[in-house]
Amino acid sequence: MNPNQATWFKNYTLDYLEGLRNANMGVYIGIRFLEVGPDFLKASMPVDHRTTQPFGILHGGASCVLSETLGSVSAWMTIDPEQYRAVGIEINANHIRAVTQGNVIGVCTPLHVGRRTQVWQTDITEEETGKRIAVSRLTVAIIEQGTLSTQKEKVIVSK
Repeated sequence: MNPNQATWFKNYTLDYLEGLRNANMGVYIGIRFLEVGPDFLKASMPVDHRTTQPFGILHGGASCVLSETLGSVSAWMTIDPEQYRAVGIEINANHIRAVTQGNVIGVCTPLHVGRRTQVWQTDITEEETGKRIAVSRLTVAIIEQGTLSTQKEKVIVSK
């Protein structure tokens, strides 16, 4: 058995995930997937003019974008994408330390992977020092494919 299949619906590769990158927020701010582990997804994000606030430190919203990107993609990787979608419904973050340059690394792991909801935690560290700069949790709803565009969101009912 492939070790990635312990958590993931199928064997996703970095090349496949990078292929999903197109004209979306993650691309605009420079998020890059780095590693797919058996129960984690890792990405980097630059601390630059796109991701800092007016005083030159990493914007808390950018940390949330990194967390939302990792958590949503991770949740999507656990479901059959032909039948379901994963959509974020709540995010929170604790900003612990300021960063003014370089890159940050996000490592996203599951806290709960259910049929209707999932909770993913992202630990964000400064690449250069390895020091934690933020921790964030994302709650995701698992909905039927097509729900967002055709009808009011309907959470999957347990069978």
